[in-house]
Amino acid sequence: MKYLYTILLTTFLANCGGNGDNTKTDNSSNNISTITKALSIYNQAYIENFQADKIEDILNEAKNSYILLDTFSTNISSDIISQISSSNNIIAGYISIGTGENWRGDFDVLKPFLVTKSWIEWEGEYFIKEISSGLIDIMKNRIDTMYNLGIKWVEFDNMDWAENNNLFNIYGSSVTQKEAIEYYNTLCNYLHQKNMKCMAKNITNSASNFDGVTYESYSNNKNWWDIDGTNKFLDNNKLVIINHYNESDCNSVYKEYQSIYGDKISFICEDIATKKYIHY
Repeated sequence: MKYLYTILLTTFLANCGGNGDNTKTDNSSNNISTITKALSIYNQAYIENFQADKIEDILNEAKNSYILLDTFSTNISSDIISQISSSNNIIAGYISIGTGENWRGDFDVLKPFLVTKSWIEWEGEYFIKEISSGLIDIMKNRIDTMYNLGIKWVEFDNMDWAENNNLFNIYGSSVTQKEAIEYYNTLCNYLHQKNMKCMAKNITNSASNFDGVTYESYSNNKNWWDIDGTNKFLDNNKLVIINHYNESDCNSVYKEYQSIYGDKISFICEDIATKKYIHY
């Protein structure tokens, strides 16, 4: 979602919302050189409790924002990508690299690399059980498909699956943490070879080559991640997003995170009252 020429844009965002222009970015390619302040975030890919952002709302509202789209489950055309990009938005495409999802078109070709027992927490998802060149080729094919749509950022979901030591006993996954690290860095390097950018999910310490990170935050589990790694990303002007769920006071949580990380932290909040995301 996402070449060579860059223009300097300066964005001012209010503490409690609003879109601005705060990145050094190439509008035609959705590439970021530096993040100087927070971006407004739209998320069409993650549905936790209520509903994700809708394409029509993104087209009407999003400007100078980071947009996460699930291009493999919705009818998103290159024309829609172009329309969203025209408002100086950075567009990222979602893929799960740690699981296979049985509603995806390439699920059958992924099956040989998956465990046979579905993930208890997410029905229809199956953890990667082994990593090989065949699996990497499938993920590269997904990246190529998004590239052809005009997407130049990719966000890797479930890249931390191998950190769970219980997966072998419960599901039969034999992937080691070392193998997983090599795997997702190989995919990130492939993105960079195509002049694309990669967003990590919940990990920074073994993803220093990545261009940003998204964390998932909860009312009863905030700021649980590697704080030093997060600050390093921010110090290096990388995009850091907190996607906070199921909250009755989004403004207070945003201020809390700003007090920890400063004004470069990007934040989106799932609001209990409206049952929608609030964009800051």
